Amino acid sequence: MHLSRKLVALLASLAALIAVIGVSGASAGNGGTGVTGTPTVTPQVISDAALHASTKTIGGAKVLPSTKTVAHWHGSSLDPNNGVTYGYNMVGADPNNCSGSACSTTVTVDVTPLIVNIDGLTFDGTSVWPATLASPQFALNDYGSTPAATAAGSFPNAPALTEGPGGTLSQGDAGNSLQLEDATMRAQFNQTGSSPYHVNLNPVLHPAVTINVPQGRGTLLESGRGVIFADINISWWGSEIQNLDQTLKYNDPTHLPLYLTNNILLYIGNDVTNCCVIGFHGSGEVVGHGAGSGNGSGNQAVQTFAWASWIQPGIYSRPNGGTDWAVQDIHALSHEISEWADDPFVTNKVEPWLTPTAPQYGCTGVLETGDPVVGIGFAMGSNSFEQGPNPNGTQSADGYYHPEDEVFLPWFMRTAPNDVSEPTQSASTNVGRYTFMGDLNPFSGFRGPATGC
Repeated sequence: MHLSRKLVALLASLAALIAVIGVSGASAGNGGTGVTGTPTVTPQVISDAALHASTKTIGGAKVLPSTKTVAHWHGSSLDPNNGVTYGYNMVGADPNNCSGSACSTTVTVDVTPLIVNIDGLTFDGTSVWPATLASPQFALNDYGSTPAATAAGSFPNAPALTEGPGGTLSQGDAGNSLQLEDATMRAQFNQTGSSPYHVNLNPVLHPAVTINVPQGRGTLLESGRGVIFADINISWWGSEIQNLDQTLKYNDPTHLPLYLTNNILLYIGNDVTNCCVIGFHGSGEVVGHGAGSGNGSGNQAVQTFAWASWIQPGIYSRPNGGTDWAVQDIHALSHEISEWADDPFVTNKVEPWLTPTAPQYGCTGVLETGDPVVGIGFAMGSNSFEQGPNPNGTQSADGYYHPEDEVFLPWFMRTAPNDVSEPTQSASTNVGRYTFMGDLNPFSGFRGPATGC
């Protein structure tokens, strides 16, 4: 990423003074709650062209049928393109071989908000918890339709991934009240309507943990709309999260530990503008309490975990439904929960794929359902948190939550026609949809299976 350096010295000095004064006080100038203090450095303004949302995985652990870990099932599919049969583990019950109440799984999510202190500002993860709890990730909604969905815009040029019209979403579950991940999994395996198949999440809130970021491990950045956010080194942050997995005594291998932050994003390497990772998930064998060494007999308990940040409107999302409209609020969280459910142990391999909608991932051979469609999403529920103007007076918030679209197993497995997933909203040659949004996804690459690199 590249910072704008076209300001003359006088204007730069004036901007620095305004920035320091403007972020002091209860809301840190971000137009909302949860970010307080006075910065000890001048936040660097990062250009919109340099902002690219991405995610990562951490660790990975093999499991046996007897392993103590999150409830899951094992399946396999033949990829007709290369003739390879790929095995995979997914959270929940096997939708193809369960019946009655045995098809319904509930996983406890141990939520730990993180309070992060960096360069004079405090980013309080507890402030976003009520809005997260009320979001589609945990609250119930009807996924039969959506009021808005991502449009291509002028992709790959700006404006891109803009707000577009909504419409029918998961028609088979119209009238059903479901959590987001439950609705996604039901559509992925065409278990909609009256099907007893469910993958539900039971959130349990735990006391917040404070993390102090040392000098040299992060900085403050400012978006083009004036939103200030923390930018932290991913290697250092990943170690902090894994350390929490090892030390928090309430972590349970059969639960999902979720670490929740507010406006905390990550950079890769030594360049703070190589930004921004918005979430990750991972797994590891248990040592004491939590994820640890991958060595041993192969049957230790395995702890899965996830970190995701609440994204304030105006970091990515441009005003009035512009570029990256859906990259706000729970976009990162929905991404990580979906990927955890479809690849809990970070071991599911597939034929390598590449998509122009997410070039930041390159050519990759992992079953990560959110990576191909990062930035593509839809509107759901009613969101009252941080819905005012951006700090510069523009308006990115629109009163909705913005879950991400998710790619389904048949896309990765090159299954055509797709007889695994819920049918598309309109009759199609491949029958089943390849992403949760189906016809609402604006890109032709998701009307059929993945293509190679």
